[in-house]
Amino acid sequence: MSDSIKLPGPKARALIKRDSAVISPSYPRSYPFVMDHGKGCEVWDVDGNRFLDFMAGIAVLSTGHAHPKVVKAIQEQAEKFIHISSDFYHEKWIALAEKLDEIAPFQESAVSFMTNSGTEAVETAIKLARYHTGRTNFIGFTGAFHGRTMGAITFTASKAVYHRGFYPLMNGVVHAPYPNPYRPVLERKHGEDYGETVVRYIEEQILGHILPPDEVAGILVEPIQGEGGYIVPPPGFFPALRKLCDKYGILLIADEVQSGMGRTGKWWAIEHFETEPDIFTTAKGIASGMPLGACVARKSVMTWERGAHGNTYGGNPLACAAALATIELLEQEYLQNAAEAGRYLLDALHEIQTRHPSIGDVRGIGLMIGVEFVLDRKTKEPAKDLTERIVQLAFERGLLLLSCGKSVIRIAPPLCITRPEIDEGLRIFEEAITVAEKEASLSRVMA
Repeated sequence: MSDSIKLPGPKARALIKRDSAVISPSYPRSYPFVMDHGKGCEVWDVDGNRFLDFMAGIAVLSTGHAHPKVVKAIQEQAEKFIHISSDFYHEKWIALAEKLDEIAPFQESAVSFMTNSGTEAVETAIKLARYHTGRTNFIGFTGAFHGRTMGAITFTASKAVYHRGFYPLMNGVVHAPYPNPYRPVLERKHGEDYGETVVRYIEEQILGHILPPDEVAGILVEPIQGEGGYIVPPPGFFPALRKLCDKYGILLIADEVQSGMGRTGKWWAIEHFETEPDIFTTAKGIASGMPLGACVARKSVMTWERGAHGNTYGGNPLACAAALATIELLEQEYLQNAAEAGRYLLDALHEIQTRHPSIGDVRGIGLMIGVEFVLDRKTKEPAKDLTERIVQLAFERGLLLLSCGKSVIRIAPPLCITRPEIDEGLRIFEEAITVAEKEASLSRVMA
């Protein structure tokens, strides 16, 4: 679907009307897409319109829509049993934990606590860090997104709207600036990269003036910020952060909910920075769309006693079966494709940037890429309205996108994406940018 068409269609409009009567209005719907079915990187709405998917259900559908191997794994497991509570045992739960131990981004043996979502995995990490260290305080980062439950939302600092109406939040969390190379807020010393500057700020200002280091349980951080704008930190950040944590006995907790499971061309984004965390969380891409997450820790850290933490659906057999099939597909082909397709996409987007003054920055690793739009490249003033208009125009032309940060469009397709699909998607993307820029220019002239 290369030409703009009238969306949503009649079937979609009818379903949206029904939805509005019975579904919570809190969901942040981006545009009126009503899905019918999908295959790989293609999806169709209920009116039969075809779209390319460049957002993968917020970086969830790592193997694409309805991959036959994942579908088969779910079907075969469903025929045996769908649920047995976490009071008991089953083989696929154990096999998945063994696999996570094998691919964990640290040398020590890994122990997993299975969850239903990313935010539950984060809540688990918070509780575990407090339990293991006997400390109560934490450091998080501005721009972060860790979930919406009460502990996770306290760390989340990407948009003020996520906090509005919910105070008081969890006690004991102080935020530091995330090292955004495109928008630095701290002054660097000579010879520092900006990541090292942020770590110095944490030690001098937060640990020096606000939190006693021996009362800090953990530092929770996204190796690449997701909702905050697909921000890749400078190379010195994580090695310096690891050194700081070791110095004061603080746990380093990596939130890999969006950046993990091969999205960056490695199992975990933190591996690009040659740093080992003590705890990491995963979800989104782990089971190709089945609701599953995990908090994974070094064996020496997951020291809590029986009954200290638990859940009903942990290790759900359907989700574990999907996850095992997903990991096998990633190992066999999609990890490598994420790295190669990501390089191709980055090069193409940098070329598009040369033709469009509204693109201030293009950044990313693998298939986790952010395109930041600005009103002026010198002032870097965010172009929020333009960004949302581009997302809408792309939708009308058959491309599904999502924004993040103040004015960033994330490029996060399924890891199975092909070169022809990339080329098709980028043609639509650039057409949407061109139309949006012309509309904005005309609007300024008329004003």
